[in-house]
Amino acid sequence: MFLNASGCLDALTAPDVARSLDGFVTKTVTPEARAGNAPVRIAETDFGMVNAIGLANPGRDAFVADTLPRLRSLGVPLWVSVGGFSAHDYAATCAVLDDVTIELNLSCPNVDEAPESAAEIVRACREATSSTLYAKVSPHSWDMGETARAIEAAGADGISMINTLKGVTLDATLRPALARGAGGYSGPALRPVALAAVMAARRATDLPIVGMGGVETGRHALDLIACGATQVALGTVLFADPDAPSRIRAELEQELSAHGFDTPADAFCAALKTVASLENSRKR
Repeated sequence: MFLNASGCLDALTAPDVARSLDGFVTKTVTPEARAGNAPVRIAETDFGMVNAIGLANPGRDAFVADTLPRLRSLGVPLWVSVGGFSAHDYAATCAVLDDVTIELNLSCPNVDEAPESAAEIVRACREATSSTLYAKVSPHSWDMGETARAIEAAGADGISMINTLKGVTLDATLRPALARGAGGYSGPALRPVALAAVMAARRATDLPIVGMGGVETGRHALDLIACGATQVALGTVLFADPDAPSRIRAELEQELSAHGFDTPADAFCAALKTVASLENSRKR
């Protein structure tokens, strides 16, 4: 199952791209409208980009009244990314969303974070809604397994990983290219970080995992599946290649065949099984 990473695709501007996915993830919605951070908000790097958009969005009421009905008309399963600055913010937005999957943005590097822990926010949202809840987590945790277990215990139905890493790039005058200074770094260099995070989380939980981070080819998607991802999200690649979903889907089929697998399910956790086998051999 292929999704887009939140904020990397405008389905109303590019509906055909959205329809080539198995589900569309909205840009993060907050209780109040946000203009976002001051420009410059996006800058390219050698191996990706940094952004500090700052959760620009029309706010919960306008999203539910106007944007959501227009997105439903596309006929694509919808995931709504929910953000906020307290557990109450998150829960209040979740409470007014129906017939969508909710992805809790718990790890945006471009705004101030809620004071509550990820597990506390998930727990508050679980009490507010019966909708499917995914928690999108930061790659900065040294123990992703512990994070996964805490989120599962709090009531999440799935995990999305990873969000961007905090990064800085400088312009020709040696000033930060972004007005905010630091931003969220995304692109190919995130792949090893994403694979490690997915593998660690998979060893700790049986929850569905949306793996993302630098996916550009079918082989990259297969790598995430082999580490334990049940779904794959495409991010930065969509800015340069709107045909990426169809291309990567076809490439994945070729990669599966080349490795002797009939379906993605056959390749699920293939890398993790190798690690477990090595660990068992060392214990003998």
